[in-house]
Amino acid sequence: MSEYVPGLVWLVVLLVANAFFVGAEFAVISARRSQIEPRAAAGSRAAKTTLWAMEHATLMLATSQLGITVCSLVILNVSEPAIHHLLEYPLGWTGLTPAMVSGIAFAVALLAVTFLHVVFGEMIPKNIAFSVPDRAALLLAPPLVLVSRIVRPLIWALNAIANGVLRLFRIEPKDEAQSAYTIDEVATIVEESQREGTLVDDSGTLAAAFEFTEKTVADVEVPLADLVLLPAGATPRQVQEAVSDSGYSRYVLENGGAPHSYLHLKDVLDLTGPADLDAPIPADRFRDLPAVDAAAELEDALAQIRSQNAHVARVADASGAVTGVLFLEDIIEELIGEVQDAASA
Repeated sequence: MSEYVPGLVWLVVLLVANAFFVGAEFAVISARRSQIEPRAAAGSRAAKTTLWAMEHATLMLATSQLGITVCSLVILNVSEPAIHHLLEYPLGWTGLTPAMVSGIAFAVALLAVTFLHVVFGEMIPKNIAFSVPDRAALLLAPPLVLVSRIVRPLIWALNAIANGVLRLFRIEPKDEAQSAYTIDEVATIVEESQREGTLVDDSGTLAAAFEFTEKTVADVEVPLADLVLLPAGATPRQVQEAVSDSGYSRYVLENGGAPHSYLHLKDVLDLTGPADLDAPIPADRFRDLPAVDAAAELEDALAQIRSQNAHVARVADASGAVTGVLFLEDIIEELIGEVQDAASA
């Protein structure tokens, strides 16, 4: 019976190898960059290799599939005969005909190898990779990358053939695993979590964030008729009076009926002398008023305002006519709720 031991040893070795390729395949697909990147930034070599594997997902999948296929074929050709002939000894004592003994031994061996292959070589490593994808990827991706480099010419050929077939059907192949959610997917996750009671949004901040992405500048702008405007030659005393009447800290200055710049209260706090209060505010105290498109998405307008270090922007329609003013506070209110100190009436 010792002549059958090598076949059983190969069965164990091939099951482990098959489990490795299956686990590595699912780990590379399931792992999140947000969990791997901090480790890579900290200098982890395994994390850096894992990121490379995630960025070359199709290559990793090709390597895994090649390894799984080879292991599966070798298991059937090496281990099944060993188990088959091993079972013939006890079955021969039953008095069955040689043909029946051979048939039963073959069926039992095939079932045993299939069971071991599916459970230990496929299902268990797959479930482990899904349960702890980041840890599994850090452990399994580096050796998978090494294998891919060893058989790179063969993998490259297989990958090129697969990508060519995809392009025939007008499907553009991708090399990087999807590691981010779209806004619609995140909204669905939040909705499901709230329904299951695992997430509470009493303040409505999360809901506001999703609605925020659907709004445009025109939905939030303050019309010109509702603004507290100051003339272009405004004096510090006029600013003080405006603050006393409205309580706002930012004021838009108009020229010819159109807003052209703005002031913050702190820009004139030092102009308190008798000669300063009734003199026109120096032009270098005025702040630029960037222009935004009324049809622009709110998040794009927010990025534009922030890039210019502004708190206020004038809004223009498709014809170029100024229709109102957009305040940073109003944008923030769309995300977190009421913010005190706007410059609208």
